[in-house]
Amino acid sequence: MAQGKIALVTGGGTGIGRAAALALQGDGWNVVVTGRRKEELDKTVAMARPGGGRIVAIAADVGKPEDVKRLFAETKKAFGGRLDFLFNNAGMGAPPVPMEELTYEQWKAVVDVNLTGSFLCAQEAIKIMKEQSPKGGRIVNNGSISAHAPRPNSVAYTSTKHAITGLTKCIALDGRKNDIACGQLDIGNADTAMGGRMKAGVPQANGTIAPEAVMDVEHCGSAIRYMASLPLDANVLFMTIKATNMPFEGRG
Repeated sequence: MAQGKIALVTGGGTGIGRAAALALQGDGWNVVVTGRRKEELDKTVAMARPGGGRIVAIAADVGKPEDVKRLFAETKKAFGGRLDFLFNNAGMGAPPVPMEELTYEQWKAVVDVNLTGSFLCAQEAIKIMKEQSPKGGRIVNNGSISAHAPRPNSVAYTSTKHAITGLTKCIALDGRKNDIACGQLDIGNADTAMGGRMKAGVPQANGTIAPEAVMDVEHCGSAIRYMASLPLDANVLFMTIKATNMPFEGRG
C-alpha cells in the first residue's frame, strides 16, 4: 500500500486515466484527477474504492500554461505540498483526414494537449519533486502504440506520440540527479470510448476496414499501479500493454 503518497493523473475523467486513478487510489494513494470536464472528473471521484486514499477533482486544460500552473498550485494545497507521481495521460486526436487536408488549427490542438501539455505538467512536477523532502518522484507518460507505428491518416496524433518518447528519455536522463524517474506506457486498443471503436472496424494500412481486438481498460490501471509502486532506484522505462490479437506486430 502507498499510504500518504500523492499522485496526479491528467485526463482522469474517462477511460485510461480513470482506470489509473482508481487503481492508485485503491492502493492507498491520494490522487488528484484533472481534465477539462468537471462532471466527468466528479464521476471518477464518486467511484473511489473503500479503504483507499483520498481523491479530488481539479478541472484544467493541460494545453494552457496558466491552467497547468494553477493545477499544480491547487494540488500542492490539497495534499500538503508534496507530489510523488504524475501520469501524463491527457490526449486527443485529429479528424482522420489525409495529411495535406489537416488544418493548422487541428494540428496545433493535438500538439498543445498531447505534447506541450505533457511537457508543461512534467516541468511543474519536476519543480516540486526536486525541492521536496525526501526529494524525488516518478513521471509516467502515455505513449500509445502510435509512439511506434501509425494508423492511416493520423499524422498529428502519431507525431506527438513519437515525440513523447523523446520527452520520456529526456526526463529520465535529466531527472536522475534529483531522484526523479520517468517511464512510458504504450497502450494498444483498450476498451474505452476512444479505443472501443476498434471493435466496429477501423482503417488498415492496406486500405480495408477491419475490426480489431480490444482489452479491458482495467489492465492499463494495473500497469500504472505497478510502475508507480517501484522504489525510485528501479524504473520501467518502457512498457507496452496491448490486446493480444490486435494488429501491431505486423501493422503496415
